[in-house]
Amino acid sequence: LQRAVVGSAVDGRVIELAAQEGDAVTNGQPLVKLLTETIELELEAAEAELELRRQELAELEHGSRPEEIEQAKAKMLSAAARMEFARGSRERYQSLEDERGVVSVDDLAQVVAAAKQDEQLYYEAKAAYELAVKGPRAERIAQARAQVAMQQALVSQIQDQLNKHTIVAGFDGYVLAERTEVGQWVKKGDPVMEVAALKEVEIQAYVVEEHVPHVALGMTVRVEVPALPDRAFLGTVSAIVPQADIRARTFPVKIRVPNVLREDGPLLKSGMYARVTLPIGLTQQAVMVPKDALVLGGPRPLVFVVQSGTDQRGTVHPVAVDLGVATRNLIQVKGEIRPAQLVVVEGNER
Repeated sequence: LQRAVVGSAVDGRVIELAAQEGDAVTNGQPLVKLLTETIELELEAAEAELELRRQELAELEHGSRPEEIEQAKAKMLSAAARMEFARGSRERYQSLEDERGVVSVDDLAQVVAAAKQDEQLYYEAKAAYELAVKGPRAERIAQARAQVAMQQALVSQIQDQLNKHTIVAGFDGYVLAERTEVGQWVKKGDPVMEVAALKEVEIQAYVVEEHVPHVALGMTVRVEVPALPDRAFLGTVSAIVPQADIRARTFPVKIRVPNVLREDGPLLKSGMYARVTLPIGLTQQAVMVPKDALVLGGPRPLVFVVQSGTDQRGTVHPVAVDLGVATRNLIQVKGEIRPAQLVVVEGNER
């Protein structure tokens, strides 16, 4: 019913076939693994860069430490003291030059320049102190957050590429074919395995045009598989294709049949031939029982018939039957069973 050729989403070299033909697989189970050494190194580097960006953001968000503020304050006070000393020296030299003329022009120029330099150093230290108190600007924090988000997106992208180097099953099913082998280089889109879900199988029968109007969705039909002559199956009409085969004048009718899953694989396998009996034809009397009365799984279908006893409690015994046509929740049975007999419909599951 569900069948898919699983392909590779990336280029790479096959290093392992995690499933083989005939294996049962579950949704998400690895099928094929590709070489990942290079992309793992890329992911490691990207994660390290992400951690660095996160630490930088945390540093900005927390602001300056008290010790850093005290250090900036101390530098500002030290610069203020040097500035005051330089101003005093400049004033003294200026006074001596004005009153006595004993200071050379070069010495006075040097003292004035030193005073200006100390003033600039003070203003620089003061600005650094005020910046430490206020903390980083909101715009700088926003930029750091954006850098973290960008790096996180890069890590996610590389992680996604790494995950795609392990090709997994998209649903529960069985491996029907291997399309690659260990050591082979596969490209994006190349098929690697074929998987089918066989919990429920689909049979396509071809019905002649005069009988198609009598086929309805949901109709129960009897299915026989020549490869399993001792088993009987019931299916349900799931689709009626409204396009005939022009040469044969038949219409495809799709029928779904629950499969029997065993440890060695499904009982009904893909490609098996089946014969379908549709409830179409002349009306006739038949012995019908509820479908819940059927016990399938043995060589022949069974129905448990109730026999009345003298103590009014009754007993049951199994009766082997052959199946006929089905309609809604009833199905025709042929065998040692008569109309009006009671049959068991609960507690007889096998």
